[in-house]
Amino acid sequence: MSQLINVSKIPLALYIHIPWCVKKCPYCDFNSHTLPVDDSSLSNQIAPQAATTDNNKALADDHFAVYVEALIEDISSQLPLIQGREITSIFIGGGTPSLLPIKQYQRLFDHLKSVLPLASDLEVTMEANPGTLEHAPFEEYLKVGINRLSMGVQSFSDSKLESLGRIHNANQAQLATQAAKRAGFKRVNIDLMHGLPNQSLAEALYDIEQAHQAGATHISWYQLTIEPNTVFYRNTPVLPDDNDLADIEEQGSDLLTQLGYKNYEVSAWVSEQDTQCRHNVNYWQFGDYLAIGAGAHGKITLVEEGVYPEFERGIYRFSKTRLPKDYMNYEGFPKMVGFSPIADEDLSGEFMMNALRLSSGVPLALYNDRTGLSAAEITPIIERLQQQGLLVNKADLIQPTSLGRRYLNQVLQAFL
Repeated sequence: MSQLINVSKIPLALYIHIPWCVKKCPYCDFNSHTLPVDDSSLSNQIAPQAATTDNNKALADDHFAVYVEALIEDISSQLPLIQGREITSIFIGGGTPSLLPIKQYQRLFDHLKSVLPLASDLEVTMEANPGTLEHAPFEEYLKVGINRLSMGVQSFSDSKLESLGRIHNANQAQLATQAAKRAGFKRVNIDLMHGLPNQSLAEALYDIEQAHQAGATHISWYQLTIEPNTVFYRNTPVLPDDNDLADIEEQGSDLLTQLGYKNYEVSAWVSEQDTQCRHNVNYWQFGDYLAIGAGAHGKITLVEEGVYPEFERGIYRFSKTRLPKDYMNYEGFPKMVGFSPIADEDLSGEFMMNALRLSSGVPLALYNDRTGLSAAEITPIIERLQQQGLLVNKADLIQPTSLGRRYLNQVLQAFL
């Protein structure tokens, strides 16, 4: 960071991680852990009356209560990082955030409202699994302040859902989405994967059509990738070949466009009834975000002297200890396993790795505003990529062309 950054020009968000799931999916490499109860009674439930044993309920309630107390302590420790800004968005991810009981959300949000400067038009997104929405009616989430849902559907094919280890079926996915809309949620994202085991082109297109019919106002449509430390990595299923994947990508994109969705980021599609996900756009535009919860990752631009006396001004990434039991039992401040500056030589790559994902690109001036580096330093790279047809030929804009989006990794490499 070669120049002093005006931190007031950098949006600030908050990420909250809820680490538990009913069970771990075989493709998942996120920081998620099996709920510490006998989960058989939770599976495939949507109704509020999901039956659990008294002992299991008490065990889960104890875990949730202690975890929320840790979240409250965690956010209190990060208040100096706000540096005079409002929180513009909150994203609750997991794990399966809809497992957390509504009374704990009420407790957490009561505290957040009391200590954080929240924007009047705050966007609050919660990830939800259609198979684990038994803890509260959708209206209760709205009352707490959650105003955007992201439903982890992945597919509307029962056989594909089974192969992915999901606990819901296609009918439950439809019902949950429709129930959210009836309850008053105007913004409902549906997460869909393509390139699933033995998936045909017709099956991939069917998923898109079903998400649209269910009432999705936003669709996150991304390819299944096999990640290390997952069941699928150890026992890889049969996946579509490259030619089939290319057909799915091309025709799926065409179908989404025909249905009225606009592709504003590599895997994000928004309808006219919705707006771009503010929280994720903040990531892609290299904004700042606080982070609380086991394994949560944050990014902060530190410009005020004395916020943390041991740290100089700079752009930092930090993370929290991954295991819930360690996060809940950790004594002292902070619950961090890393608070490290991003080196100046890495800032260009970090910025571009996010910004180049946006279809509309970012203003060149944002590079200076968010990194403190001079845009003049990357101008020769930009001009070369423009000559190669990989970036749009505009002096004040960093935007990939359609060709550049196809070869995004090559474009990114130029800045590393």
